[in-house]
Amino acid sequence: MEPIRRVKKKSNTSLWIMLALIALIILVMVLLPSCGNRSARKAAAEAEATTLVQAGDKAPDFTVGMFDGSRVTLSDLRGKVVLLNFWATWCPPCREELARVQSDLIDRFAGRDFIFLPVSRGEARSAVETFRNQKGYDFPMGFDSAQSVYGLYASNFIPRNFLIDKEGNIVQITIGYEPEEFDALIANIEKTLEK
Repeated sequence: MEPIRRVKKKSNTSLWIMLALIALIILVMVLLPSCGNRSARKAAAEAEATTLVQAGDKAPDFTVGMFDGSRVTLSDLRGKVVLLNFWATWCPPCREELARVQSDLIDRFAGRDFIFLPVSRGEARSAVETFRNQKGYDFPMGFDSAQSVYGLYASNFIPRNFLIDKEGNIVQITIGYEPEEFDALIANIEKTLEK
């Protein structure tokens, strides 16, 4: 009889541990900063409430530190079409989007008046460096540890893209990552470059 009781006790203990882990995972999902894809209606309402600039607005100027130690000021890029991208290493949709950047943006628009300016939101240089090394990315990346640049554009949600024309005006804003939406953004970059 004694061994049977131990088996039941272990079984109950395992069940409680699994339930605690499930509860912890749900709690983390609820409390983590929003990232990625949400239902369309809810996403639209939340996006509007957390977006601090609109298409047609002059893009707020900023200077951001880059991974290579240089600094980039947005107003110095006038005359070029800029895709300002906010992302984070821990964000799965950001990772999906960044996986397309080299071929779909950098290579495609090479030699044209286009700049892809990815800025890591709220992360230390060391986190960005580790991520770059793991993924083999060598394109320029900025980091905004204090979220001071991000705070000029939005208050929540990544990835976020702000397409900025040659005069410094915001043309398009995207939030989250959907392949079709990213394809439409690429088409809009092409259109903006032709103006």
